[in-house]
Order: sequence, then structure tokens, then C-alpha cells
Amino acid sequence: SKKQKKATEGINSRLKLVVKTGKYSLGYRSTLKTLRTGKAQMVIIANNVAPLRKSEIEYVAMLSKCGVYHYNGNNIGLGTACGRYF
Repeated sequence: SKKQKKATEGINSRLKLVVKTGKYSLGYRSTLKTLRTGKAQMVIIANNVAPLRKSEIEYVAMLSKCGVYHYNGNNIGLGTACGRYF
């Protein structure tokens, strides 16, 4: 729908801004590391992440009082939004 597409464009433009500042980390292990140290402010998870991995990230994020956003695309779309072309 049109509203859903606009929301995806909004998150993509914000992701570009975050990537420009340089304060982000990509990947499962580095995400868990930043969550455990308490440096993460928000976690964005693609929709095709394995369920066990997703629940582990959500659990660690909950413990560190960090927000979790479920990206409406797959991992390749999320990587492209971050400026990494896989």
C-alpha cells in the first residue's frame, strides 16, 4: 500500500543519515556486542532473520532497554538501505 511504501522510504532516508554519522554497526555479532556494552540505542532487524536469532537479539535488546524495529524488507534490502550492496 501507499502508506507502507512511504514508511519504508522514511526509514531508508533515516538510515542513510545514521550511516553518514558513522555511529552504527552491521551484523549479528557486532550488534550483540554493542547491546551488551549498552552503546546501542536501536536495533533494526530484517524480516528474513532466523527466528532463534531474532528472539535472541530481541531478548538482549530488552535487557539493555533498547528499541527494536522490524524492517519491512529482507536482509539485502536492509543492507542496500545502509549503503552496503551485497
